[in-house]
Formats: sequence, structure tokens, C-alpha cells
Amino acid sequence: MTRIDDTPPAWDERTQLTTFLDYARDTARAKCDGVSEENARKALLPGSPLMTMSGLINHLRWVEYHWFQVVFLGEEDQGPWTDEDPDREMRIAVDFPLTQLLDEYAAQSARYRELVAGNGLEQQARRAIRDGLHVDLRWILLHLTEETARHNGHLDILREMLDGTTGN
Repeated sequence: MTRIDDTPPAWDERTQLTTFLDYARDTARAKCDGVSEENARKALLPGSPLMTMSGLINHLRWVEYHWFQVVFLGEEDQGPWTDEDPDREMRIAVDFPLTQLLDEYAAQSARYRELVAGNGLEQQARRAIRDGLHVDLRWILLHLTEETARHNGHLDILREMLDGTTGN
């Protein structure tokens, strides 16, 4: 896969924010390059049975869905989670080929790039988060960059444990 650089092509705030989110997304996908389907489904951390490479990619996909479609746009939540199984997106990921999860994540990222391009950074989300706070699009971009980067660390650990690959 071709990975973008984290140096933005322009220095305005929007370009910097979107470049860093795209860089984190591309890094997550790069961590999965060459991983076998069997390895993508392996949970290697005894205390985290849902933490698989497939599970993390699916989680990132659905986290973006939640923040952009449910919180920002105010759409009805159609995510895979339930009250009884709040981490279901990670559990069901092992039922799908990693390539499919990566393709869906990439396609969704492209749609959200267009959504972000069509809205001001100061545009407030339609749904409130905790304490009735309505975050703006800028906050959502920062949060998703943080969330994706944090999970890239998990992907790093899993990949090294699976096959010794480091530095993707």
C-alpha cells in the first residue's frame, strides 16, 4: 500500500488535521500488510481476548462511523454493538476476511474525507456527548487521530508478536 506522509501539503488547520488522521489511518492499514488471515484472527494477549488485528481494524472503522454519522450527523446508530455486547465489532471481526475489513475501512475513510471537506471545523455535532456537550468537527478529527494512533500501538505489538515484523 502507498502510505502518505505526515507532512501536510498546506499549513492551514484543516489540512494539518486531515493529514494527520489520514496518516494514522494509513499506518493502521500498513501494520496489516502481509498478515495471514489466520494471524489476523489470533488474540495473543491473555487479558484482552478480543484484541486481534482484525478486531482492531473493525473497531477503528466503527469508531469513525459512530463519531461522524451518529454523533456529528445525528443519524440513528446502526452499529454492530449492543447493550449486552458493547465490543461486538471486535468480536465479529474474526468472521470476515481481513482484506474485506481493510477495504471497508478505506472506502469509509474516503466518504468521511468528503464529509469533513464539506463542513466547517467549528460545525457542532448534532448529538451531544457526555454532560450535554456538543463537540465540533475539529474535536472529532483530533479525537479520531488520537484513537487511531493509540490503536496503532496495539497493532504494533500484535504484529511483532505474530511474526516479528516491526516498523510498518
